[in-house]
Amino acid sequence: MPSITFIEFDGTPHRVEGTCGKSLMLAAVENGVPGIDADCGGACACGTCHVFVDEHWRAATGQASPHEQGMLDMRPDQADNSRLSCQITVSEALDGLVVRLPEFQM
Repeated sequence: MPSITFIEFDGTPHRVEGTCGKSLMLAAVENGVPGIDADCGGACACGTCHVFVDEHWRAATGQASPHEQGMLDMRPDQADNSRLSCQITVSEALDGLVVRLPEFQM
């Protein structure tokens, strides 16, 4: 199972094991990572699972779809490395992935 590190806004790290084929959001929720609200349950309809992908991992996590980008565009803290964690599928290729959490979810 791939290891993923979520880093809270205050710098607190949470290392979890993700399940291949499930979303990064589910890895956070199933492991009690604070800061991932996931209000829509992973339907890419709310933007409350926003993360900043570590620069080293941007290529491996892929690009946001136009629909995902539309949700991200509503966030005032959007950055080039912003993604919705519900749209990133965990795989062995993401073993060691590091993502940072925003100060708040919207």
